[in-house]
Amino acid sequence: MVNRSDHRRPTTDDRRPTTIYNIPVIEHIRARLADYEPQLIADDTLARAAVLLPIYESGDATHILFTKRSELVEHHKGQISFPGGAFDATDPDLRFTAVRETWEEIGVDTDHVEVIGQLDEMITISNFLVRPFVGRITQPGPYPFVHSEMEVAEILEVPLAHLRDEANVVAELRTYQGREIMAYSYRWRDHLIWGATARILKQFLDLVE
Repeated sequence: MVNRSDHRRPTTDDRRPTTIYNIPVIEHIRARLADYEPQLIADDTLARAAVLLPIYESGDATHILFTKRSELVEHHKGQISFPGGAFDATDPDLRFTAVRETWEEIGVDTDHVEVIGQLDEMITISNFLVRPFVGRITQPGPYPFVHSEMEVAEILEVPLAHLRDEANVVAELRTYQGREIMAYSYRWRDHLIWGATARILKQFLDLVE
């Protein structure tokens, strides 16, 4: 068992990591994100939050990390999500929020996160205005994750190839605010990734195709 105190609190240090990574995959993702201008939502009435879509190399495959939320949290009990949470008054910015929450929820040392991009902001059903960031965990697996039992029931390491496979995607036509939209969800073992997490994931996958 790794002691949570061994992990560093977030800093604003953006030093480039030196770890050898899956260069063809990560550099392709980095380039696509660098060319993208994320859409922001101007609404000061909503609570702000940030999440991190973590890219993680384990074995010979690139993975995306998700958490299954515990039954003890206030919002979205038992759902699959990305690490993240509400902006704190002591946070210098939302990027810091995303990295801080990742450390608190799954124990990733802040020196092991490189933020490489940002996706469109969105409003959740719990009325949070969420800014999603994309980050790579610079240390290859197996990583000594330490999840917060109060917030996280399980950490999911889902291969990127699995998420790209259309056989694992569910597309449903739904009515939202008076108009029909296509809603996507993703199967992983006995889990279903849906809702805001699936919308963030869908945009990421479309961008990095």
